[in-house]
Amino acid sequence: MGNCCCADAQVDHRNSSNIASTPGTSKYISKESALSSSSAGNSIFSTSGTIDESNPNGEILPTSNLRIFSFAELKIATKNFKSDTVLGEGGFGKVFKGWIDEKYPAKSGSGYVVAVKKLNSESMQGFEEWQAEVNFLGRLSHPNLVRLLGYCWEDKELLLVYEFMQKGSLENHLFRRGLAVQPIPWNLRLKIVLGAARGLAFLHSSEKQIIYRDFKASNILLDANYNAKLSDFGLAKNGPMGGASHVTTRVMGTYGYAAPEYVATGHLYVKSDVFGFGVVLLEMLTGQRALDTNRPSGQHNLVDWLKPSLSDRRKLMRIMDPRLEGQYPSKGAIQAAELTLKCLGSEPRVRPSMKEVVESLERIQAIKSKSKARSRQTTGHHNNHTTTHLRSPLHPRHGSSGTGSHAYQPSPRAR
Repeated sequence: MGNCCCADAQVDHRNSSNIASTPGTSKYISKESALSSSSAGNSIFSTSGTIDESNPNGEILPTSNLRIFSFAELKIATKNFKSDTVLGEGGFGKVFKGWIDEKYPAKSGSGYVVAVKKLNSESMQGFEEWQAEVNFLGRLSHPNLVRLLGYCWEDKELLLVYEFMQKGSLENHLFRRGLAVQPIPWNLRLKIVLGAARGLAFLHSSEKQIIYRDFKASNILLDANYNAKLSDFGLAKNGPMGGASHVTTRVMGTYGYAAPEYVATGHLYVKSDVFGFGVVLLEMLTGQRALDTNRPSGQHNLVDWLKPSLSDRRKLMRIMDPRLEGQYPSKGAIQAAELTLKCLGSEPRVRPSMKEVVESLERIQAIKSKSKARSRQTTGHHNNHTTTHLRSPLHPRHGSSGTGSHAYQPSPRAR
């Protein structure tokens, strides 16, 4: 789990959405002023929760299409928020598994499966993040963004209802150890990061440019077919306008993922997200967490520790995740390392756009396909593409114990 940036910082979320609120009094704002209009009468159960191929490029809806749930409905759906329905817990509160029918809450184990996020009453930033989720994710529609289905606001009770993501988070798959956990292969890792890149590219290419601000492995959720979707828009922020290069805000995010210029100055660029994407790429390549204080001194921060190795092919092969067991094309790994280096550029202007990142990942994915095609044409017992079978002394052996995270449990953030 990553540590948080500026743990005692009080983030100003007033510009994170289209809401104007005063810290400390925001929970008393009228619902009409706090939320963009929702159409409670329209059905939200028309899809199965898998990738929507009908609109692969995504869109920003003119109005949200969210269902307004009563607190009583969600109590029934989650068996009164029983502990055995908990999927995970973060700074906002706990996430529960629930079952809902289109018109009425379903009995446990029947109906439409959803994830219900319930605000912790002690959360200092909870209301502002809840607002941002409703007003951003409520109008965004893209195959690589988690679908927000509805919300509940009754007295002090604030809840959000999402589509259920069967495979949990990328963090869960990359870092959990044990005999019951199967490592994800190279081609599946590429599929996941490519999907996440497309989601981020959509946000950046929208008319007002949305800065996600909290890109990390725990916020990339996976459906039954390992399609990646970005979740948790509590820190999302509209990008710069009027020709400005950045927006200025108090620092909020997760140590190890936040871009250096943002941490140092509070200047938030669209390409600050690209740095976070580069960190996730490095995690994907190495199987190591962005921040781990259990590693030896000098190795706590993954970028500081292993970024220099990305430009050296021999060093790269030594730091690759041993759980891959060498089953990846060397050319693909090298190009992925080169892309990671670009994303981790020290200044925003030298980093690629997410559109360029998507194009690069598509080319890397094609390398895998060509290698497989060549191997199928070979009649012997050997593969034509080059792979490496080096085991790095920096990694535990496959199946060794280690700290893991629950599928829906995000890295902690500053409150």
